[in-house]
Amino acid sequence: MRLSAVIPVYNEEDSLRELHRELTDVAAANDYQIEIIFVDDGSKDGSWKVEQELADSDPNVNAIRFRRNFGKAAALDAGFRAARGDLVLTLDADLQDDPAEIPRFLEKLDSGLDVVSGYKQVRHDPWHKVLPSRIFNWMVSTLTGVRLHDHNCGFKCYRREIFDEVRLYGELHRFVPVLAAARGWKVGEIVVNHRARQFGQSKYGFFRIFKGFLDLLTVKFITGFGQRPQHLLGGIGLAFFAFGGLGMVILALWWVLSRIPALGLNPIHIHETAMIFYVITALLLGTQFLMVGLLAELITAQNSHGQAPYSISETSGYTKLPDTTSSDTTV
Repeated sequence: MRLSAVIPVYNEEDSLRELHRELTDVAAANDYQIEIIFVDDGSKDGSWKVEQELADSDPNVNAIRFRRNFGKAAALDAGFRAARGDLVLTLDADLQDDPAEIPRFLEKLDSGLDVVSGYKQVRHDPWHKVLPSRIFNWMVSTLTGVRLHDHNCGFKCYRREIFDEVRLYGELHRFVPVLAAARGWKVGEIVVNHRARQFGQSKYGFFRIFKGFLDLLTVKFITGFGQRPQHLLGGIGLAFFAFGGLGMVILALWWVLSRIPALGLNPIHIHETAMIFYVITALLLGTQFLMVGLLAELITAQNSHGQAPYSISETSGYTKLPDTTSSDTTV
C-alpha cells in the first residue's frame, strides 16, 4: 500500500525530525510504502533547512517551499497535487497528531469509507482554542448535515481520487469532508490520540470562528446551490417581491377605503406613511436578488465546461471510466 503523508509546515523546525522518525517507524512496522511531503508555508525559522536535510537523507521525503505564507489550504492543495499514493494522509507538524493512529485510519477506510476524519475527544489545547472549535463544529454539522465531532481536526485520511474532484482555495481546507460528501463520497471518523504541544505555539485563536463562519456560508452555497444559484438568490428575491407586493396591495386598499365617507376612516396620504418606504425597498431588493441570481446562473453556465456536476462511482461495460472533469462527458 502506498501512502502519501501531506504535512503543512509553518515554523516547526524543532518537531520535524521527530515527526519523520515516528512516521517511518509506523510505516516500517506495518509494511507501508510511505511518501512524506512537507509543504513549507513560508516558515521564518529553520524549518526549510531541516526539511532539506530530511529529503537528502531519505528518498521517501519530498519538500515544497512557498515564497511566502499563503495559508494552510494552499499548502494542503500543493501537497495533494504532488501526492502519488493511493491514500493521502494529512497531519500537523507540531507532533500533536500521533502517527501511531495511522493503522486505525486505514482499517476504517477498509470498512467502505472514502474519508476518515480524526476526532480529538480529549484535547490538550487552551480553552480559547477549544471553545471556538466546538462552536464551529456544531455550526458545520448543523448547516451541512455532515455530522463530525471535529471538522477542524487536521488529522485525516482520504482516497486519492477525491482530489480529482475537490479543489481547495481560500480557507476551505477544514471543509474537505463536507465538499467530498456533497459529491457522494462516504465520510466517517475515528477517535484519535491528541498529544500536548511540545514545541512552538498555536497559530489559531478565538477570533478564527468569525472567518470560519464566513467560509462555512461559502461551502453551504457551493454544495447546496453551486449548480443552481438562482434557487437561492431568486428565492430570496421572490420573498422580497412578495412582501413588497403585499404591502402595495394593503396601501392601495387602505387608500381607497379611507375615501369612502360611509366607512368613517381618516383619509391617508400614501407618500406620508412609513410603510411605503419599506415596500419600495423590498421591491428594489427583490429585483436586485433576481438579477444577481440570473448573473450567477450565466456564470455557472459559462463555467460548465469544467468539472461535471456529478461523481461516478463505477461503471459496467466501459473500457475506460468516463471523464467527469468535462461537461461533454456522456454516460
